[in-house]
Order: sequence, then structure tokens, then C-alpha cells
Amino acid sequence: MNPNERSLLITGCSSGIGYHCAHAMRARGWRVFASCRKQKDCDRLAAEGFEAPRIDYADEDSIARGLDSVLAATGGRLDALFNNGAHACPGAVEDLPTEALREILQVNVLGWHALTRRVLPVMRAQGHGRIVQNSSVLGYTPYRWRGAYGTSKFALEGLSRILQLEMSDTPIKVVLIQPGPITSKIRENAIPHFERWIDWENSPRAEEYRATLRPRLYEGGPKDRFELGPEAVQAALVKALEHPNPRPRYTVTTPATFMAWAIRLMPDRMLVRFLARF
Repeated sequence: MNPNERSLLITGCSSGIGYHCAHAMRARGWRVFASCRKQKDCDRLAAEGFEAPRIDYADEDSIARGLDSVLAATGGRLDALFNNGAHACPGAVEDLPTEALREILQVNVLGWHALTRRVLPVMRAQGHGRIVQNSSVLGYTPYRWRGAYGTSKFALEGLSRILQLEMSDTPIKVVLIQPGPITSKIRENAIPHFERWIDWENSPRAEEYRATLRPRLYEGGPKDRFELGPEAVQAALVKALEHPNPRPRYTVTTPATFMAWAIRLMPDRMLVRFLARF
């Protein structure tokens, strides 16, 4: 490996934010390892010229093997990790089986933690590193129908903020990116989880599912107001990785920035009334 070449591992690169960032960061001169959960997606990215290890956050063996293959390719070095892969399971909290919540926490939080713990000794030994966590506006803003995903992102925010404190006496920087609405396949990819776990027809909110959640999930429709493309997240990722002293958090999109201020300034009762309208 060229000693001046910077190495970056990105998870969740099959589509959306991960896919776009893999291409964009490679264009900026990074050696990008673009990992995916499914081997067929890794093979597709390999055909596009990427080194594409399979990493499935639900499979700790794949986390170990995937990272080992990266380190073997770089001679034991990794300059940056962008934890990005995640999924959603939309539905009301009262309809969410505990096992569904356990599954999403494994993928969206515990798997990230397992990979990060394996990366930290590498970065300590080399004397530098960046860990970037792709969180969400839903990591600090409650939103109806998003109980599973929101819980995972709230947990990720807490874990990452504490890791920031604990790494503050080291040369390892930990950065949160907090996107609002970004164009991706997250709704489409959420459908199998919704169909597996949410018995909406027997829910006391069946009519709400029929009128609001299901059309949005299955029919798509126009973009969300203020929705941006994945290049907006990539712009924040560049700052997180390349700025000599990056900020601890970068909000992306107008709604994410607005809500970051709203939760600080609004009284709790007012905030609940405001968010209950959506």
C-alpha cells in the first residue's frame, strides 16, 4: 500500500448513501473498501473496481472476516471507518414485537459497536484515525411510526457521544453525521421487515396504517419536503474525514438543523404537541 494513500472502510454500500459516498471518496483519492451485507452486492461493487468485503452487522463472524481482509490488503492500517449500514422497521411501538426491536438494535447499534471495537486497536497502534457514525435526525427527534429505527439511532447517539469523550485524549476523532430526509432505498428496503413483524390488520391503529403508513411505504410518492440527495451526506463526510479538527456533529438538511435547535429551545409540552401533528 502506498504510505500516502488513505484507507476508508464504508459499510452499507449496496445503494443510497453508502454507494454514493464510496464512489465520491474514491474520486477524492481515498482507497475505499465498500462493504455490503449480501455477497451479490459485493460482487457488483467489485465489478465496479472496488475492494468489497462482505460485512453483515448481524453476523459477527462476517465483521471479523471483513475487517481482517481489509487489514490484510493495507498492511494492517485503516485510516477511517464510516459506519453506515442500517435498516428500518416502520410501525407503531405498541405493534412492534420485542424480537423485532432486538433485531434492529443488533444491526443498527450492536454490529456497529462490534466493528468499531475491532477498529480502535488498529487506530491506536498507528496513532491516528477517524470513526464516522451515520446517525439521523431521528436520533434526537421522536417521530411517530419510527419507534424501532428511532430507538436504534437514539442509542447510537448516546454510544457515539460517550465514545467521543473517551477518545478525546487520543488522536482518534469520532464524528456523528445527522441527516434528515435523504434520497435512498430505506423505505423500499423496510418493506420485508414491516411485513415480517407488524400485524397491522389486527392493530388498534389499522385505519391509520391503511390511510397513512402503507401508502407512503408501498406507493412512494413525491420526495419529502427539503429532501436532498446522498451528495449532501458526502459533503459532511468529507469534512468529518479531511478537516484537521472536525466538529463532533454535522446536521444535514434543513429539518435536521431545525430540529436540533427546536429540541433545545421548545418547552417539552410544546415540542410534543408540535411533533404529534406529523
